[in-house]
Amino acid sequence: MRMQLIRITGLALILGWSLPAFTQTPGPERTDTSGIRALDPAEVNILFSYYAQDGDNSPVTGGIGTEQLTDFSSRFIVKIPVKEQLSLTGDLGFDSYSSASTDNIDRYVSSASSSDTRIYGTFGFEKKPKGKNSSYGLKLGGSNEYDYTSLSVGGHYALISEDGNRELNLTGQAFFDRWQLIYPIELRREGQLVPTDQRRSYNLGLTYSQVISRKLQASLSLDGIYMTGLLSTPFHRVYFQEQEQARVERLPDTRLKLPAGLRLNYYVADFLIARFYFRYYWDSWGIQAQTASLELPVKVNRFFSVYPFYRYHNQTAADYFLPYKQHHLDAEFYTSDYDLAALDSHTFGMGVRYAPVNGLARLRMPLGKKKDMLLRGFDLRYAHYLRAPGLKADVVSLGLNFTY
Repeated sequence: MRMQLIRITGLALILGWSLPAFTQTPGPERTDTSGIRALDPAEVNILFSYYAQDGDNSPVTGGIGTEQLTDFSSRFIVKIPVKEQLSLTGDLGFDSYSSASTDNIDRYVSSASSSDTRIYGTFGFEKKPKGKNSSYGLKLGGSNEYDYTSLSVGGHYALISEDGNRELNLTGQAFFDRWQLIYPIELRREGQLVPTDQRRSYNLGLTYSQVISRKLQASLSLDGIYMTGLLSTPFHRVYFQEQEQARVERLPDTRLKLPAGLRLNYYVADFLIARFYFRYYWDSWGIQAQTASLELPVKVNRFFSVYPFYRYHNQTAADYFLPYKQHHLDAEFYTSDYDLAALDSHTFGMGVRYAPVNGLARLRMPLGKKKDMLLRGFDLRYAHYLRAPGLKADVVSLGLNFTY
């Protein structure tokens, strides 16, 4: 089953934070022994994550009951230079979860909804035209779960200043999704309870980055997300004051989201960098939110660093949210999903990065005598997440960086 905002607050954040650790800074141009300019090595990032949560406000049972869930995730990110200015990219992964919460769709233990696996991937290219301070790329993707399929298309275009200190990046992506409509077991004889099984999402983002001084770098981002179609979840129950029988969650068929973010990286000393991020969020359902995070990488030596981090999030409730049995029958839209409630959350943890100059290990590949797979380094991190009202989660993630 589709776990909508759990992936945002849990796995997506942890995996997303891991990626910058493996971003490779372009080095000087290289030539082989014949004097021909050589391509950069292919790069492979492998990410693993284990996520476990528990709480007492499941939307499957109307805002009460267990939110217990465990999820194991793997992700493989590949970048392969095929020409001097052209690279192929790939991103393939899967999530496998077990959930006592969604098991209650059928109200008995070990139903088909108690576990699921999501498989997803995107494939595309990136090109930097010769002699121009710009780059662009396109990608196609897809995702499949037991009750949900998604196709996507996206692209980006970047302009870079002559000195490399400023960059303007425009991104766009569209998602075309379809639900398999699964209702709570006691409501399945009532016919079609939602108007459509389709969902469309259109994302547009603009980011401006600048090196302000030798010690300070900053970036500003503005995103717009427009969604239309089935934006509620068909197996979420809602209970009303006037009756015992539940209804299926109902939400508007359009939603506009407008987040804006500021990121600052400040080099405090040779051994310490302060990475600060703030985001303001507004949407057409009445939610306003602020998110702030701080990461403090401490360099123990040239190859080894540790980084404590903290993230705080606060939001107002959506116009359509009320707790269990607080809604009235005359309401047009209604939900008891606590991801749409007023909430505060805290995420804190610690990470370790190790990446020696010559790598950790070298594996000889069968494709040629001089073809090696080099394990350059790893990133290991742990995070603890607390949400009020009652949800807690733990995430352990490991990232491995290879070049070929």
